[in-house]
Amino acid sequence: MGVTDRLDRHQPLVLGLFRIVIGLLFTSEGAATLFGVLARDATPAGDWPFWYAGVIELVCGALVLLGVLTRAAAFLSSGAMAFAYFTEHQPDGLFPLQNGGLSPALFCWGFLLLVFSGPGALAVSGLLRQHAPAASGARG
Repeated sequence: MGVTDRLDRHQPLVLGLFRIVIGLLFTSEGAATLFGVLARDATPAGDWPFWYAGVIELVCGALVLLGVLTRAAAFLSSGAMAFAYFTEHQPDGLFPLQNGGLSPALFCWGFLLLVFSGPGALAVSGLLRQHAPAASGARG
């Protein structure tokens, strides 16, 4: 068995760990924005666009973290981060290192990866599917 075969065998687990980490990081961004934790001041409720971004970060981050509705939550998160990058950061310079937009750029592309790859292992949705009774044509 070659190195590539061994790496491929662990791909679902590593993808699941990636999903958990990116979901946790995104959830913490939302919690910091909304509740003023983690050395950040809370954004006033309804403050456009930051408060709404915080709601997306908290809710979608938690969904991605748990592996529930992963593709939909990742799609919304990716779009929110693209919006953040192009409206808040890109006007200050072309490259993320110039404009302070490294986090939104990485989140955007990380979530886009999850849209196409799915949740990987350790997702609540996968665990629920495994334990669901098999559907049968006969109803009792």
